[in-house]
Amino acid sequence: MIKKLSIIGLSLALISACTTTTRESLSPAVEIIPVISPTIIAPDQKTLKRMVAIGRFSDETKRGSSFLFSGASKLGQQASDILAARLTDSGKFILLERQDLSTIIAEEAYTKVAADFIILGSVSEFGRSTVSEVGVFSRNKIQVATATVNIRLVNTKTGKIVYSEEATGEARVESSRVMGVGERAAYNTKIDDKSLSAAISKLTSNIIENLMDSPWQAYIVSDFGNGFLMTGGEDQGVKIGDKFSVVVKGQTITNPQTGMQLELPGEKIAKIKVIEFIGQGDNSVSYVEIYNGQLPKDQIKDVVIREIKD
Repeated sequence: MIKKLSIIGLSLALISACTTTTRESLSPAVEIIPVISPTIIAPDQKTLKRMVAIGRFSDETKRGSSFLFSGASKLGQQASDILAARLTDSGKFILLERQDLSTIIAEEAYTKVAADFIILGSVSEFGRSTVSEVGVFSRNKIQVATATVNIRLVNTKTGKIVYSEEATGEARVESSRVMGVGERAAYNTKIDDKSLSAAISKLTSNIIENLMDSPWQAYIVSDFGNGFLMTGGEDQGVKIGDKFSVVVKGQTITNPQTGMQLELPGEKIAKIKVIEFIGQGDNSVSYVEIYNGQLPKDQIKDVVIREIKD
């Protein structure tokens, strides 16, 4: 009887030995539930698209500062590309790509960027570890990749950082061997990408929320016929018949406590209505006419166009 039980036990062990499990998981290092603004969860609501530029993220990790990686940072480039894809998928933004963007960022000449905001960032931490769990008849090998991404959102009109955040993402793959039988876990490069994607995913909702909570605004390019040409066209979600306020920019003062520039509320002097569109893509503009108030031609450079909230 004892001999039969031993044979059965050995058979079960051999069957188990033929089974290898490999599990991949993607998880944030710290669980954060972002507060989603109503503009994100209401896809049917009319949205005026914000113009956003994304700079190439820098690689601030030890790997990035090594002389072996003195060229362009693939890690930073990958991080900015992932974020660009997330924002594009939301359908709420027009992303601008400029060849001279790196020079503009280095000089902090943000006002040269034809966008409302520019997103800058860095990969501050990136690493891998391997952990083995050894049992009597089994051995688990766990490969873990961790990435930390920092971002900051800069208002291109003021150069002020309006939002910044850091997030850490983690991805792992696990393989098991029983009694020396099973597949050996090779070096898995996919989890490097997944950990970076996990960190960016944690930041995306809050970035969208902050961008959409900022007021949409446009500018008068010039007078034209009986009306004016306004930046922002059909691609930005502007429609024929839309109405906007014309606001004289408020006085700019310096906050003595922080030393930062502060713009006082402006004065609404007129209301305009979109009549038609001129041009296409990034270069499209709207032809508008005044239906309430007045806009002297010598004040064109002193006004901004803002959405009329119901």
